[in-house]
Amino acid sequence: MSEALPISIEDLENRRFAFYPAIVNVEHNEWLLERASWSEVLVKNVKSGESVWIPRQYIGEVSSVDEPLPIVGLRRELELKAGAVWPRERRVLAMPKFGAARPSAHEEGVEAPPAVHRGFGASPGTETRISRLIGGALLLGIALLVLVVAIVQRPVAYKSIEQLALELNANDDYNSIVRKLGVPSEDRWQSNVEGQIQFRALRFKSQPYTLILMGLDRDSARYIGALDKNWKPVHVVRLPGGGDTSAILQRVPKF
Repeated sequence: MSEALPISIEDLENRRFAFYPAIVNVEHNEWLLERASWSEVLVKNVKSGESVWIPRQYIGEVSSVDEPLPIVGLRRELELKAGAVWPRERRVLAMPKFGAARPSAHEEGVEAPPAVHRGFGASPGTETRISRLIGGALLLGIALLVLVVAIVQRPVAYKSIEQLALELNANDDYNSIVRKLGVPSEDRWQSNVEGQIQFRALRFKSQPYTLILMGLDRDSARYIGALDKNWKPVHVVRLPGGGDTSAILQRVPKF
């Protein structure tokens, strides 16, 4: 049985499609093909009506999944500037310095309670009552502080997989995921076949889910959702037109 020929962007004439990853600075990721040459393609944004040329070297494979829209892979993350698309340059953020001593409570401006000065007419009983009032106020303040900390930290302790995954979107790549969640304990790539859309699986120790990235290579792969231990979607990324990446996730082979 002969294999199906790969779909090219020319096959999407008169059909709406989406780019993945989405072009930065474009609000609506839904496009139409207007013209194509050997070196570049002209596409038109359905919502804004703006047309832009994209060099062929950035155009990748067209996904066979067309629900709700066909997806055209981009070899580089692009952004729209001054009516043209350019490779997006990510700024490198300086890492915070570790090992610096934290200021003590007194250095942060927490003042000690004023000392009670005994006047000429103050009796030992009066001084004792004042000390008890100050001690009670301090204990009450500490109890309230502990209660506030417990309430604030409670949602974090019981955070579900869906809530955690909501912090990720289609613009997240491997580096941004590491900044948010840390270095994964497992990092697997489906295959090394160039020119085809591939999948990257990131697993984290003691976490019951696997993050899935899709792209033409490791550098261009972007987050499309999360799968549980049974390889069922537990979080998806929204796509233009009201759909999501659930159909793509269901076709990801387990690896």
